[in-house]
Amino acid sequence: MLSDALQQPGVRSQKRSEAQIKDSQGMSLLNTIAEAWEGLVLNKLRSFLTTLGIIIGVAAVIIMLAVSSGAEAAIADQIGTLGANLIMITPFRAFGGVRGPGGGGPGQFAGGAPTQSLTYEDALALEAAQLDGISGVSVEQTTNQPVAGGPSNTSETGVSVVGVTPDYLTVRDYSLGEGRFFTDDENTTAQRVTVLGSGIASDLFPGEDPVGQDIKIGSIHFTIVGVMTQQGTVNGQDNDGRVYVPAMVVFKKFSQNRVGGHPVRIIYAKASNPALMTTVSNEITDFLAQRHKVDPSEADFGVRTQQDIIDARASTTATFRSLLAWVAAVSLVVGGIGIMNIMLVNVTERTREIGLRQALGARPLDVQRQFLFEAVMLSLAGGLVGVLLGIVGSYAFAALGGMRTQIVPLSLPLAFAAAAIVGIFFGYYPATQAAKLDPIDALRRE
Repeated sequence: MLSDALQQPGVRSQKRSEAQIKDSQGMSLLNTIAEAWEGLVLNKLRSFLTTLGIIIGVAAVIIMLAVSSGAEAAIADQIGTLGANLIMITPFRAFGGVRGPGGGGPGQFAGGAPTQSLTYEDALALEAAQLDGISGVSVEQTTNQPVAGGPSNTSETGVSVVGVTPDYLTVRDYSLGEGRFFTDDENTTAQRVTVLGSGIASDLFPGEDPVGQDIKIGSIHFTIVGVMTQQGTVNGQDNDGRVYVPAMVVFKKFSQNRVGGHPVRIIYAKASNPALMTTVSNEITDFLAQRHKVDPSEADFGVRTQQDIIDARASTTATFRSLLAWVAAVSLVVGGIGIMNIMLVNVTERTREIGLRQALGARPLDVQRQFLFEAVMLSLAGGLVGVLLGIVGSYAFAALGGMRTQIVPLSLPLAFAAAAIVGIFFGYYPATQAAKLDPIDALRRE
């Protein structure tokens, strides 16, 4: 089919030349546009194939920007679930507590058995210090345990059991769906009470109220006192599949390392005001460094804020966006080269037609306009189809690819404008070549 379309330029050129030649000293702009449109319509298949590069390029721009914007929105949502004004203190593992020769960076120690640099006692001391700007402190220590319970005694293995303190909800800005959270007394005395994530509560007790019922964590029975609201997945962690217990329960029942205090995975501190985040972070660093008897610049722990995470994610997303932009730009350039190639073929095939028109009064400017308009029309048609395909593709990508997409409204006119610019840029040279043809030489061309 394509070969038939490409093998009949002579017949179609003759028909076009007879229909298009006008006995006038110049053609109006509307006439030129009409002639350009007729030239494209006479080669429908070729015109369509020529626009494919532009269609793909424009659609790629829209879809890739939608993917990038969706990734940024997902990251923002995940960071938002961390809790407002949240400061995270994480440990570095040390070996014997003595730094090797030359000092080294945080966590670089020499000799001895592994120890944990951050403990539950550090959190208690930080809370007791009542530093300015801190409105709450909590800890998190996790262990993976089998959990069983419910009317069918459903069992799940490898469940994340999280030991926390009573201020956890306040510090993390979490809320309960039903029931209550732990009390200070329950944590201090390591009472066997638990709060379930909404997901695991539904799995173990489908259609039932789990509050007041018992479950088995490991080999220990616990009473359910509450259920969390739905929290979703953050950084690959399914928060709805977690089980929360008092921190002292984890330390006493599931932890094997009790030398030098109870180790924790992370300490959370909540700043009373977003403007105090930097100040509070510095205060925490100084306080814990003094407590650990280390230089703050070489502390055996790390202090991060939400802004640190945002900056790191933003840098990664910017790199990802730049990569996508280059891929989309290459697609547009390839589409433009395709247009230029086909337009040059058109000029060669229609040389005799160009000569006849010039001999009968058409100006070089008219010829140039016609071929330039043909290139621009191809680009705009491809741009329009590409925009529609990009919108549909963005939604399809989200539905089938499992990745969030978010269409950027500004990308639609920008992609369409880019298609027009590509048409003008890559169509100018073929149009100029057509306008430069000598009428006598053109008429002699077979």
